[in-house]
Amino acid sequence: MLVMASLLVGSAVNGGVAASDSAAEIRARLKPFGDVCRTGQDCGGLEDGSGAAVSAPAAAAAAGLSGQQIYDRFCFACHATGVGEAPLFGDLAQWQPRIDQGMEQMLAVSLTGRGLMPPMGTCVTCSDDEMRAAIQYMVDSAQ
Repeated sequence: MLVMASLLVGSAVNGGVAASDSAAEIRARLKPFGDVCRTGQDCGGLEDGSGAAVSAPAAAAAAGLSGQQIYDRFCFACHATGVGEAPLFGDLAQWQPRIDQGMEQMLAVSLTGRGLMPPMGTCVTCSDDEMRAAIQYMVDSAQ
């Protein structure tokens, strides 16, 4: 404590106290290193490989994943084993009651979650179209 007080007094006497940064400089230093932009939001312009500006939704759509890719990355852990009563991949008896409710109901459940399934089935960056494609991939496997 005494050392700190000595340093502060010594700096003040010798003219070594730095001027405080402006509010803008402080905000710039504290700014997060990245931003999150979800599909469907207008998050400013992004550039494609040629330097042309594209919107964030267009960039996300261009990099969209197939239903099988979504399943293989995010869905298989539960749907291949039946964890939390998830309907098994390829099992028509388990999928039929869901198929009977229709795609929009299955999509709604996948977006909000149910039981042990979290919202978006752990694919928090997936668009509605990607989720729909993953569901369709699982439904097709059961039929």
